[in-house]
Amino acid sequence: MIEVFTAKKIITMNDAWPTGTAVAVRDGVILEVGTIETLQPWLSQHEHRFNDTFKDQIIMPGFIDPHLHPVMAAVLLPMQFITALEWKFPWETVPATTTPDGFKQKLQHYHESLPVGEPFFSWGYHKHWHGEIGRPMLDKIFGDRPTVIWQRSFHEVYLNTAMLNQLGIEEDKVRDRHQIDYNNGHFYENGLSYAIGKLNAIIMSPEWINHGLTRLKQLAHFGGHTTLGDMAVGLFDDLIKEWETGRAIMGGSDAPFRVLGVAHINRIRAEQGDHIKGVAFAKTLPELNTANYRFTNKIKMFTDGAFFSQLAMLQAPGYIDDHLGEWLMVPEDFEAAARVYWNEGFEIHVHCTGDLGLELALDTLEKLQWERPRFNHGFTIEHFGFSTPEQVQRIKTLGANVSANVYYLHELSAAYSNVGIGIERAHQMARVGACEQADILTAFHSDFPMAPAMPLHSAWVAITRENCDGDVVAPELCMSLDRALRAITIDAAAILGLQNETGSIRAGKKADFAVLDQDPYEVGAGGLRDITILATVFEGRVFPISALDNVQTNV
Repeated sequence: MIEVFTAKKIITMNDAWPTGTAVAVRDGVILEVGTIETLQPWLSQHEHRFNDTFKDQIIMPGFIDPHLHPVMAAVLLPMQFITALEWKFPWETVPATTTPDGFKQKLQHYHESLPVGEPFFSWGYHKHWHGEIGRPMLDKIFGDRPTVIWQRSFHEVYLNTAMLNQLGIEEDKVRDRHQIDYNNGHFYENGLSYAIGKLNAIIMSPEWINHGLTRLKQLAHFGGHTTLGDMAVGLFDDLIKEWETGRAIMGGSDAPFRVLGVAHINRIRAEQGDHIKGVAFAKTLPELNTANYRFTNKIKMFTDGAFFSQLAMLQAPGYIDDHLGEWLMVPEDFEAAARVYWNEGFEIHVHCTGDLGLELALDTLEKLQWERPRFNHGFTIEHFGFSTPEQVQRIKTLGANVSANVYYLHELSAAYSNVGIGIERAHQMARVGACEQADILTAFHSDFPMAPAMPLHSAWVAITRENCDGDVVAPELCMSLDRALRAITIDAAAILGLQNETGSIRAGKKADFAVLDQDPYEVGAGGLRDITILATVFEGRVFPISALDNVQTNV
C-alpha cells in the first residue's frame, strides 16, 4: 500500500524539484514528491492511505553524518563527561567546566561520590581550560582508585598508578615505545593504542559497550540522522569483532538509521601482516554486509595527530611555542600504503588535521594520479582543520572531496588564537566557505565525540562562523545556507557514495526524512541551531523522538 506523508513543506534538496507538500512512499521507497494533486496518477490507481502526522511540520531529507565512530562513542558515553563547553544529551546536560580549579573540584567530587575501589573514567579534559594534569596529580586526588582521564581529542589518555598496576603496565615494558610518558601516565597517538589494548578488558566488555552503543543509538536519533558513516572500523579491537558488536546493537530492525563502515588501515595491516595482504582482506569485508549495516570499497588512512591536542603537523611558522606535531603514519609508509589501495580501486579517506598533513595527502594523491589516473576516485580529506587557500585549489584540481569538522572553529578558534598558532590561522580553520567558492564536494561531520552529533548545529557554525566567545571569525569564509544544508544531506551522501540511495527526497530513493518544527530557509542562519527535530522517518518507518529525546540542537 502507498503511504502519503503530508507536510507544511517538504524541502527535497533536489534543485530541479525543490519543494512539495506531499510525498508518496511504498515499501520504504519514494514514489513521487509534490502535492496531493500531482500525486493523483499514482493514487488513482493504487490503494493508499494518508499520514497527516506531520502536516504542520517541515520534512527534509534525513540527516547524514559521514564520519563518526560508533564504537569510540560507545566506549566514551558511559564515562563521566567533564567538558569546557556545555553538552546536552537525552539523559543529562553536562555543564561547562572552564578552569583548572573547577576541573580538580569535579574530580574530587566524583572520587568522593563513588563506592570504594570502583574505577573512575572521565572524558573531556583539555589543558587550555583545565590546566596540566598527570599521574602525580591523579594519584593525589584518587589514591588507590583506578582512574582514567581521556583527553578531549580521544587521542590521549592519562592513567594513575592504581590503573597502571591493575592493567599490568610496567615501566620496563614501555620504556622504548614511542608516544608514551610512563612517569606522567600519559599515552598519546600511537602510544594510545598500547593503552587501549590493556583497557579493552574493561571498555570493550559486553556490559560497557552495549550500554554505550544503546546511548549512541538514542543520540544519533535525536540528531535527526538516518545514515551514519563509521569512519575507522577496527579502532579498538579485532576488526570483525568490533563490526559484529556494533551491528548487534545498531543493525537490527529497530534501528532508525543505516551504517556504512570504512575499515581502519592500520588495524588491517596489524591483523594481516602487510598492506598487500590487507587490501585482499579489505575486498572480502562486503561479504559481511546486511541491508543496513555494510562495508564498501573505502579505506581510512591517517596523516597527522589530534587537532584538540595541538598535535597536527603544521607548515611554517608552526606553533607559537615551537612544539611539533605528530605523524600517525610516517610519510613514506603513508604513500606506500595509499598506492596499494589506490591501485586496487579503493576510495581513500584521509584523516588530516594540519596543513602539513594535508600537504602530504595532496602530494600523494598527485603522485598516484600521475602513475595511475582515476576519475571519480572519491579521495576525501577528513577533518580539514588547518589549510591554506592554495591547498583548497589543489583539492579542486586533483578532484578530491572534503568532509569537514566545522565545530573546530566554534570551540577552538579563540583558544588557539592565543595559545597555539595566532589569530590569522586560528580564525581561518575549517575554511569550508572557500570549498564552496571552489565548488568542491563538501560535507560536515561530527567525528563524535569531537563535536556534538547535531548536524543543524554544524551547519549553523559553517554559515555564521561564530565561536564559543560569540565572535565571528573570518566571515569571508562563511558558507551559504543552501550549501550548508546540502553538506548534511545530499553532499554528505555523496561523500559516502550513497547519493543514489539517500540524501534528497526524490522518486526512487529511500524514504529517509527528518521532521522539523521550523523551516531552515525561513529562520535563516540565526535560527538554524534552535530548530527542534520532532521525528525521523527511515525507509518509510516513523521513529518519533520522545519527550526525553526532544532537546534542541543548540549545544
